[in-house]
Amino acid sequence: MLDNDISRVVAADRAHVWHHLTQHKPFETGEPRVIVEGKGMRVWDQAGREFLDAVSGGVWTVNVGYGRESIADAVRDQLVKLNYFAGSAGSIPAALFSEKLISKMPGMSRVYYCNSGSEANEKAFKMVRQIAHKRYGGKKHKILFRERDYHGTTIGALSAGGQPERNAQYGPFAPGFIEVPHCLEYRKHDQGWGDLSGEAYGQRAADAIEEVILREGPDTVGAICLEPVTAGGGVIVPPKGYWERVQEICRKYDVLLHIDEVVCGVGRTGTWFGYQQFGIEPDFVTMAKGVASGYAAIACCVTTEKVFDLFKDDAADPLNYFRDISTFGGCTAGPAAALENMRIIENEDLLGNTQKMGDRLTANLLALQEKHAVIGEVRGLGLFQGAELVTDRATKEPVPEKLAQQVVAECGAQGVIIGVTNRSLPGLNNTLCLSPALIATEADIDRITDAIDVALTKTFG
Repeated sequence: MLDNDISRVVAADRAHVWHHLTQHKPFETGEPRVIVEGKGMRVWDQAGREFLDAVSGGVWTVNVGYGRESIADAVRDQLVKLNYFAGSAGSIPAALFSEKLISKMPGMSRVYYCNSGSEANEKAFKMVRQIAHKRYGGKKHKILFRERDYHGTTIGALSAGGQPERNAQYGPFAPGFIEVPHCLEYRKHDQGWGDLSGEAYGQRAADAIEEVILREGPDTVGAICLEPVTAGGGVIVPPKGYWERVQEICRKYDVLLHIDEVVCGVGRTGTWFGYQQFGIEPDFVTMAKGVASGYAAIACCVTTEKVFDLFKDDAADPLNYFRDISTFGGCTAGPAAALENMRIIENEDLLGNTQKMGDRLTANLLALQEKHAVIGEVRGLGLFQGAELVTDRATKEPVPEKLAQQVVAECGAQGVIIGVTNRSLPGLNNTLCLSPALIATEADIDRITDAIDVALTKTFG
C-alpha cells in the first residue's frame, strides 16, 4: 500500500476501531499498531517494521504460521461452492473434518461446531445443565473450575473464570460455578498443604477437588472444567500424580470431566491435544484457536458417544435433544480451513518439530535462569512455555507488573513479540509467555531467547 493509504488506514483505525484488551487514551496522541502483513513467523506493521512473532498472533492461535496459500485456497474454493448453511444440516467440510478430528481423539466421537472458545465452553456447560435436569431432577448442576484457569469472555464463561482481574466489574455471575484450588507447585506454600513435592503434591492438589465436592455435596456436582496446561494464569503444567487422581475422583463421584483445549489443542504441546500428555479420558473437549490457525473462525465442543446418547434417549419428548444453535457454527470456511491446517501439521511433522523446538526453548530458558536471578521458574510443554519473574528466589516475591511488561516492550524494541500474563491475578501478573508457531526453527528459538536475555539485562541489570 502507498504511504497515504496506510495513513488513511491508521486514521480510520484510531477513529473507529475498539481494540481488544487495550486502553485507548494513549491513541489520542499516538498511533495504534496496525499489523499489515504476515509470512511464516514474521509480521510487519504500518511503519514497515518487522517482528518475529513468539505468541502466534498475540493469543496463541496461528499454529502453522502466516501466509499459507493452501489454506486460503481451500477456504476460497469452499466459499464459492457453499459458504454457509445452518448447523441443523450438514456440510461436506464439516463431515470430513469431524471424521479427521475424531481420528486423533480416541474415546471421543461427536463434534458440535461453533465459532469461539468461549462459545464452545458454553455449549459444554449447557450440556451439563441439561443432563442434570434429564437425569438428576436438576440437582447435579454445579460446575467446578480451577483457580487461575480461564475459559472465555462471556458472562457464562467468566462464571467459570479463575482470574479475578478478568472477572472484575463484570458480575454478578451465573450461579452454580464453584472454584477449586490450583496445583502450582512453585507456589505450594500459599496453599498451606505442608512441604509436599512432586507426585505427592500433585495428589494433594487433586484431593483438594474432592474436598470441594464433598463440601458441596456429590449429588450436586455435575462436571469439572480444567485446562490441561493453565495458559493465561501463568503457563502451569500440573505435577505428576495430579491428573490420575483427578480422573479417579471424577469417576468416584460421577462428575463429568471437561478439558478446555482452546489454547493447547491441535499441536501446541507436541501432541494433538494437551490432555493426551497425561492419559486422561475426558467427557468433553473444547477447542478453538489452533483448529484452523486463525485462517477462519471455528471452535468445537467434542463429546463421547455416552454423552451424545443422553440427548436422544426419548425421541417423543420435545425437550429431550440439545436445543442449541450457533449461527456461525454453520460456516463452511472453518472446517475447510481446519482440514488443510491438520494436513499441514501431519505432512510437515509439526508435532515432531514442536517437541524438538520445545526442548530447545526449555534449554535456552533454563540457561537464562542460570544467568538471571529474576527468573524464578521455567515451565511449560512443547512450544507453550513461560518464565515466572521474581524479585527474590527465596521468598518468590513477584516482580511488579510494570517491570514484567517492560521486558515485553524491550523485546518488541528488538523486533520480537513475546507475551506476559496480564489482567489476570492481582500481584501475580509476572510470567513471560511464549507460544511461537509450530514451524519455529532453531534460529527462531534462539532469537526469541536472545531478545529476552537482552531485555532482562536492560530491565533488571
